[in-house]
Amino acid sequence: MPRQNGYVPIRDYAALGDGRTVALVARDGSVDWLCVPDADSGSVFGRILDARRGGCFELQPDQPFETERTYLDGSNVLTTTFRTADGVVRVTDAMTLGGPQLTPVRELTRSVEGLSGRVPMRWRVEPRFDFGRKRTTIGLRSGRPFAAADRDALAVGAWDAGEPTLSTDAIEGRFDAESGSRALLNVAVTHQEPAVLPCRDDVEDRVRRTIEFWESWSARVRYDGRWRDEVVRGALALKLCVFSPSGAIVAAPTTSLPEWIGGNRNWDYRFTWLRDASFTTDALLRLGFDDEAHSFFWWFMHASRLTQPRLQILYRVNGGYQATEGELPHLDGYRSSKPVRVGNGAAKQVQLDVYGDVLDSVWLYVESGKSLDKATAKEVAKIADYVTEIWRDADSGIWEMRSDPTHFVHSKAMCWVALDRACRLAARGAIPDRRERWRRAADEIREFVDSRGFDPEKNSYVRAPDRRELDASLLTLSLFEYRDPRDERLVGTIEAVKRELAEGPLVYRYRSDDGVGGREGCFLTCSFWLVDALARAGRVDEATRDMETLLTYANDVGLYAEEIRPDDGAFLGNFPQALVHLALVNAAVSLMDAAR
Repeated sequence: MPRQNGYVPIRDYAALGDGRTVALVARDGSVDWLCVPDADSGSVFGRILDARRGGCFELQPDQPFETERTYLDGSNVLTTTFRTADGVVRVTDAMTLGGPQLTPVRELTRSVEGLSGRVPMRWRVEPRFDFGRKRTTIGLRSGRPFAAADRDALAVGAWDAGEPTLSTDAIEGRFDAESGSRALLNVAVTHQEPAVLPCRDDVEDRVRRTIEFWESWSARVRYDGRWRDEVVRGALALKLCVFSPSGAIVAAPTTSLPEWIGGNRNWDYRFTWLRDASFTTDALLRLGFDDEAHSFFWWFMHASRLTQPRLQILYRVNGGYQATEGELPHLDGYRSSKPVRVGNGAAKQVQLDVYGDVLDSVWLYVESGKSLDKATAKEVAKIADYVTEIWRDADSGIWEMRSDPTHFVHSKAMCWVALDRACRLAARGAIPDRRERWRRAADEIREFVDSRGFDPEKNSYVRAPDRRELDASLLTLSLFEYRDPRDERLVGTIEAVKRELAEGPLVYRYRSDDGVGGREGCFLTCSFWLVDALARAGRVDEATRDMETLLTYANDVGLYAEEIRPDDGAFLGNFPQALVHLALVNAAVSLMDAAR
């Protein structure tokens, strides 16, 4: 598809990453998103949020073309094949991983191979540091095109890719790709330190080792069910969201991609939400990635020490807890969807469900054979004690309502999960034993949920005692075993969600006001939760049919955004969304277990 007012559909992007940040590459060969030095830093390429002022790295034939894309098997290295009337060209894109030599802070490489004929190619690097808020100067240093702004800079390397020309706002070039030719383009980023200007051999060596790393890592996926390719891709997408220096995992590497085009439901997801802890730990352990599970577990335990026993909703990838929400009024937003936000005000909310997610993650970690040190064990017990004090409070819920707090049934049930897991941990001797207190509070919570949070007419749990509508988060009561997943109340909840919130296998989170206004698409995480809940309820054939349909909604390289329009399959929200891929992985494993 040609760009419309400078934008491509969110579904047309693929993602590259190096364990610190992520680049998004459009189907037409333009890198439209890259934050440096880290995923939660300002963007240097931000065209996805402003087609005119955002900055990009274009690379494409200088004539009409068609494309097809794929990741190299088992990797996050992308190949795009451009077909024109005069020939065929293949571009291989990678964010390289460091090696034994001195390497740039961040490095994006683009290899161009002529496969047949003769194709005129053009490229253009338009850097716009810090979301375009910093003035960028472009010139030559040591013979290399160089762009700098304050403490950040990038150098452009071009080998057999034409002679670079410089202007006040861009570095660009043209060349012909002939059959058998190989050109190489390289963007080497520096931040608060001297620039590294790599030679071609070193760049190509890092690309080779990057491919080898991804292939070796993905080969470790411990899953042999019918959807192995999709599960491996889901694991690779999750790995892209890992911030390797700390072990944190961002919810998504983007900000402000809208939940509805032209709307204001645009949020910054470049943080780690503790509510994802259980799903993440579960997925990593089920797939056999014990090292990643270990790193993530200890990251969130250390990060949360800043606020324990109270748990903040989200943290920065470096463990910080400041995430003040602001706006970037100089950016138009994706297809005029304003505002563009940085930071996330949800960090200040009370969301009680997070305690169940964290305590369940601790239980999964210990059950897998790991142990807690004495200090951490005492902290976990104090968190459980805190839950007995706060579970009666109103909160903003899992969906981070910006309306008045209420008594969400899902939040109360997750407090029950927190205390149930604390009792299990104490019985195992993993934490100090205060089971009598915890079980008494858990029983009180169960009484609240079952008497005030269940609607006999709907035969379903409901959103809140004073809000009798459905909420797809209630599907997780099956996933967290609030009751036996085949219990009639949980089965009734599944049926009610299908009846009131689903369009086929696609599921809306809810259909009521949340204090934000505007519309949104179907929430893909909830869609995979429905599959998972069906599988646990023993409805394997039904779950399998829904799973097969949901897998067709992935884009051409197997990735998902946060939401989707059910009428035309358009992606909405931030991309790629870690929680969606976690839900996919866990649903696939649950189905495999149920089938067996």
